[in-house]
Amino acid sequence: MSINWGPHFIVPSKMAKQFSGVVVLRENFDEGLLRKELEALGIGGAILKVTNPWYFRKKDTGTWIKIGESEDREENFPVKWDTSKLEDGAYEVLGLMHVFVKKEKAETAIARQNIVEVTVRN
Repeated sequence: MSINWGPHFIVPSKMAKQFSGVVVLRENFDEGLLRKELEALGIGGAILKVTNPWYFRKKDTGTWIKIGESEDREENFPVKWDTSKLEDGAYEVLGLMHVFVKKEKAETAIARQNIVEVTVRN
C-alpha cells in the first residue's frame, strides 16, 4: 500500500500552468502521511533533511534537464526556472523529493516524484 504524502506541485490556479519568462516552482508534502509511509516501510527515525531537485523536458522526449535543487522546506522548495530561451510548447516538470531518515547509525533515503505538464508561451 502506498501512502501519497507528496510531493504536490503548488500552483495558484490552473492558469498558472502556462509559463512565460522566469517562474518559481514549488512543492510541498504532508509530513503526517510521510511518517505513516515510513512506518509502513519499517523505516523509523528522525528526518534529517528533505531535498527537492527539479527537472524539465519537452513533452514526449526522454531526457530530463536539471533546473535546480532546493532544501528550503519553509518556502516549499522553491527553484527559479527561466523559460525565456525555450521554444513554445508542452513541457513536463519533474519534482523528485528525497527524504533522508536516520535511526541510530543507519541513514536511509526514500524518494517520490511528481510530474506535471506545463505550457511555455514566451
